[in-house]
Amino acid sequence: MFRFIVLTSLAALVLAELEPQPRYLEENAQERVVGGEVAKPNSWPWQISLQYQSGSSFSHTCGGSLIRRGWVMTAAHCVDTSRTWRVVLGDHNINSNEGREQYKSVSRVYIHPNWNRNNVAGGWDIALLRLSSDATLNTYVQLAQLPPSDQILPNNNNCYITGWGRTQTGGQLSALLKQAYLPTVDYQTCSSSGWWGSTVKTSMVCAGGGSNSGCQGDSGGPLNCSVNGQWVVHGVTSFVSSSGCNAYRKPTVFTRVSAYISWMNSVSI
Repeated sequence: MFRFIVLTSLAALVLAELEPQPRYLEENAQERVVGGEVAKPNSWPWQISLQYQSGSSFSHTCGGSLIRRGWVMTAAHCVDTSRTWRVVLGDHNINSNEGREQYKSVSRVYIHPNWNRNNVAGGWDIALLRLSSDATLNTYVQLAQLPPSDQILPNNNNCYITGWGRTQTGGQLSALLKQAYLPTVDYQTCSSSGWWGSTVKTSMVCAGGGSNSGCQGDSGGPLNCSVNGQWVVHGVTSFVSSSGCNAYRKPTVFTRVSAYISWMNSVSI
């Protein structure tokens, strides 16, 4: 599910226009999420469900990507509270056990040291989870391919966001993994007046922003982009506009993975 946290205004009035206000994409939101379709089961085999313990059961809260057999990449704001976490790999229907899932407890959480939960637009919204044991790679569970350090995608690159988000305002959580087409928006455009302005930093990736674009997926989940015939995880879902997930010229904003390759390598060696 999604839970949107409304943040305080990030900038002063500029020509009587407020800077866009970001919201996290986490659990329990009743927010407008449009577009998308049910993914073919296990067609994004690096996608994981991040769940937290509530009583004797676990509840889905965010997405993530398996980047090494014992490591998952997600958003910092998903895991900056003290909870008992687990990761579910190979999942498609989060409401049932289909026999393909692997359940892993999280032994340690590594949040980027520069992350500030009170300033999502400051960037650094990335974390790594150390699994209690390595994942078994098979047809249903595979490692995400990450981009080379500092690679920037061109405008309008083909990408998909994936997750278990709601499909309409006040609607039900999608039990089945969904995907939505979100082409990239280059930084020059996304940071311009009338778009996200100075809220967006060069360490982020924008995708979507048109009237038909969706925002299908949880915080922490991947932005899967087609590069040279391969799917590469270029983004970690971070925030959207407080005016709606598919707000015109307010694309979904992702942590740019290629800006954090060296940090991830230093943590997960």
